[in-house]
Amino acid sequence: MGTRERGERVTGLEGMQLLAVLGTAVGAGWDLRTGTIPRWLTLPLLAAGPAIALGLYGVTASHGLLSSCLGICLCGFVPFAAHRQDPDGMGGGDVALFAAAGGLLGPSLGLEAEFYSMVAASVGALVVLAWKRQLMASFANLFFLSFNRILPKKWRRDVSDALRTQLRVGPYIFVGTAAAVLLQHSSLLGLGR
Repeated sequence: MGTRERGERVTGLEGMQLLAVLGTAVGAGWDLRTGTIPRWLTLPLLAAGPAIALGLYGVTASHGLLSSCLGICLCGFVPFAAHRQDPDGMGGGDVALFAAAGGLLGPSLGLEAEFYSMVAASVGALVVLAWKRQLMASFANLFFLSFNRILPKKWRRDVSDALRTQLRVGPYIFVGTAAAVLLQHSSLLGLGR
């Protein structure tokens, strides 16, 4: 992609990417304010990806309906598995927002956005734990969560639920989505990709 001339139209694909960034931005703001990502945001975004892709590109696997549906499935799978494992961990709104971003971005860019989101959330979690002075206790908690089953009984330790820290994932979904889309259009930033 070259530099955009003034008055040049946005393509359908770029419009879908913009919708993904804006949708995750609203989700991030709502998550920060209330601790939830509402269905009135995620369900229309989930439906918009396949509907727009079908309208613009047909059923094709490159950018059409199949690509959008594959993006929803791939980007929703890992967050859904995490939600099923521990519903108090990742919420259903986070799962739906990841899936909706995948439906709007397609499988490749959607997984890239999800990867950036997880990296940002990991760094954010470390910063939050360090800020609360719980980082080392959390690492000890993680060790015992991981190895209690194989340790001799005298070395086992009960893992405290008090050391669990809630992390709002919505802002990180926005950061990852925005980063993936910006890197996709790095020529607009003068970075050339």
